[in-house]
Amino acid sequence: MHKLGRGHRDKVQQFVTITGASEKVAMQALKASDWNLEGAFDYFYSQPQLRTFTDTRHLEELYNRYKDKYIDMIYADGITLLCNDIQVDPQDIVMLVLSWHMKAGTMCEFSKKEFTEGLQSLGIDSLEKFREKIPYMRSELKDEQKFREIYNFAFGWAKEKGQKSLALDTAIGMWQLLFAEKQWPLVEHWCQFLQARHNKAISRDTWSQLLEFAKTVSSNLSDYDAEGAWPYLIDEFVDYLNENGVNQHGQITDSSLKR
Repeated sequence: MHKLGRGHRDKVQQFVTITGASEKVAMQALKASDWNLEGAFDYFYSQPQLRTFTDTRHLEELYNRYKDKYIDMIYADGITLLCNDIQVDPQDIVMLVLSWHMKAGTMCEFSKKEFTEGLQSLGIDSLEKFREKIPYMRSELKDEQKFREIYNFAFGWAKEKGQKSLALDTAIGMWQLLFAEKQWPLVEHWCQFLQARHNKAISRDTWSQLLEFAKTVSSNLSDYDAEGAWPYLIDEFVDYLNENGVNQHGQITDSSLKR
């Protein structure tokens, strides 16, 4: 460590703080990624042999702390207790990232398999390690590919069991949560439009295509292609904005849209 420059030493310390790995492992991951911190995280979590060994007995103890008294599942009460233990608000987006790691099938519940395998994949077998991994899980939202995966995962995770579409209120809540990370200027206008003009459940196609729209079309709509293969709901949204007026910063210029 003493032979490293200050910038490299700082990266080693950040890596150790976030992952809980040793300095030796931190150096190995950082060198493998040419000292790119995000790349080092990806390398570390893709190499099982580098991750901290998880004790299955400790995983069992964690699961038993949160599981339901009568059914072999973790439900909302258990998740609330978990959030208290790791000092995270249950509405925090990091809980969505955690559910993505667990490959959870439904919001507000974890099976034993989902919970234990998800924690194993993160190298977590204690509350201390859980809290240490939170900054890493937040950082994953800044990775474009991971954000896309988490965004697409959220649709199936948030919808009611047995339903093909996502309830409108739930979809709006998820969009507000996700786009708070990506800072899409039109998200509130989109939600207002849905409540005023649509008021129906959201299809998977609309869900996935909205992310593409937000990523590829500027907020002033100058590069919107009316002949593109957008879902009809997105085309209607563009018409809605044009009818009411939207400036180059994505701000409504006609007060009628704000009502």
